[in-house]
Amino acid sequence: MMGTSEDQSARFVNSAAWSNGHHGSETESFGYQVREFVKGVMEMSVEFAKGCRDIVRQSLGKEDSFMRKNLGKLKGPCEKVCGKLRFFNEYLPEDKDPLHAWSVICFVLVLAFAVLSVNTEGENSIPLEKKLSIHPLSADRILLPDGRYIAYREEGVAADRARYSIIVPHNFLSSRLAGIPGLKASLLEEFGIRLLTYDLPGFGESDPHPSRNLESSALDMSFFASSVGVNDKFWVLGYSSGGLHAWAALKYIPDRLAGAAMFAPMVNPYDSMMTKGEMYGIWEKWTRKRKFMYFLARRFPRSLVYFYRQTFLSGKHGKIDKWLSLSLGKRDRALIEDPIYEEFWQRDVEESVRQGNAKPFLEEAVLLVSNWGFRLADLKLQKKQQGKGIVSLLKSFLSRGQDEYTGFLGPIHIWQVVGISFH
Repeated sequence: MMGTSEDQSARFVNSAAWSNGHHGSETESFGYQVREFVKGVMEMSVEFAKGCRDIVRQSLGKEDSFMRKNLGKLKGPCEKVCGKLRFFNEYLPEDKDPLHAWSVICFVLVLAFAVLSVNTEGENSIPLEKKLSIHPLSADRILLPDGRYIAYREEGVAADRARYSIIVPHNFLSSRLAGIPGLKASLLEEFGIRLLTYDLPGFGESDPHPSRNLESSALDMSFFASSVGVNDKFWVLGYSSGGLHAWAALKYIPDRLAGAAMFAPMVNPYDSMMTKGEMYGIWEKWTRKRKFMYFLARRFPRSLVYFYRQTFLSGKHGKIDKWLSLSLGKRDRALIEDPIYEEFWQRDVEESVRQGNAKPFLEEAVLLVSNWGFRLADLKLQKKQQGKGIVSLLKSFLSRGQDEYTGFLGPIHIWQVVGISFH
């Protein structure tokens, strides 16, 4: 099975002769030894292959062999399958033998799968993407009249020493932890400011609202202020989409406000009261992806859940970065990539998505593009126009010429590209 006895004897004699002629030689080079070693390995490989061939012949060559009996049962089904697949030969070149062509195709497929497996192994060696962490519950909470809890955070001076109270509703994909980034505690102490931030319904550690709207948002803010001991009027500060809740406070709880300050506040991009020029001025500054998201929020809001699950609710920081690229400018992206701010920002985002529920984010997006029920121009302080008729004339006479005003009586400060302030 491993060769004839004459061949083995001849190899033994040659080997002995070689040994007698070269035994004890100290002058042979290392390269010569390597060549002879390789030759020996090749000879052993050839003999091993011949032995395997003999085994196969003995197993399959005989009619009564076990392997042939069992493989013979598969011959019929294999021929049927091959017959059905013969139509693939029509797509092969006419001048090529089908057997040769399919052999090449199979070889290429095996080679392709081998390359893919190597690439997959290489990808596994790449460091895993950083995942979001869920931190232990730590917020102070107050109970609202409807039984819900609101989580909040307090900075600055104590309530009994506060000269000014400022309440900050956070923006989209944020939480009570955001506050006013970069603001020093010494500045709050110097001006006697009590800074209060809270989680919107369904964000962070706050309970969700069963039917949230702009009016309920303003009422939550008012109840929250009263519960934490803000008995006097307070300032409301909104940034970006957080400005939505500042506008709502100006509309629905004006008597509780001392004033409002907003930084780059969002406005309804579908406000019917805007002129075409104003609407164009808003839309032209946004990316196509951001415009598409606002379109979905207005027309197909439930479809946003899929995008949220694939991005900031996926549990991976990398996908959150992609989501933020829809709205962040170059300077903003450079800021969040700064190691000093990055840790703060990531902690804020992790708190925002703590509950893992897409509903509060969907509600926030829909509120922004739905009918607010009021115009921003109505919030500006302006003289009330007198109506026509006898009743209006009598009211004007009884008021003794005192002018009546509509809108918010306190200051409203807005900072956009250029600082703007109107009273």
